[in-house]
Amino acid sequence: MPNYRRPYLAGATYFITQVTYQRISWLCWPMGRKALREAIEKVREKYPFSIDAFILLPDHFHCLWTLPPNDFDFSVRLRLIKTYVTKHYGQELGINREISQSRKKRNEKNLWQRRFWEHLIRNERDYALHCDYIHDNPVRHGLCKHPQDWPYSRIYLIDWCVTLR
Repeated sequence: MPNYRRPYLAGATYFITQVTYQRISWLCWPMGRKALREAIEKVREKYPFSIDAFILLPDHFHCLWTLPPNDFDFSVRLRLIKTYVTKHYGQELGINREISQSRKKRNEKNLWQRRFWEHLIRNERDYALHCDYIHDNPVRHGLCKHPQDWPYSRIYLIDWCVTLR
């Protein structure tokens, strides 16, 4: 098994991408949105973080999280969010996909890909570029013509489009 190296820096901002298992398109279903929203709220009670930007697409999401100054563990937050959704809504979502032997051995279900993508935001330009990426993502995927038309995105910045190019 590969040994992934992730940058852990207290108080940092991270761009995170999480994909559903086999890219099954359930995240934008009303139940999927409810489950993810509730999971994030529950996890933030014990492990606070700010959400600077968020985009929910049918089979994945992207977000920018800023952690508290004394905390660096974004991985535990994402793991707890995925676990909460699976445990509390897995049956209700009714995803009927075969689970691989590898997943069965690890007692994993069929809602999420095992791994996720993360990127440590390094400066203001990097931050702005990732905000733009999040905002434009539904257009890139052909889900809408204009970013503001996509109902499942949230940029928490007033001047998000001030990308330093």
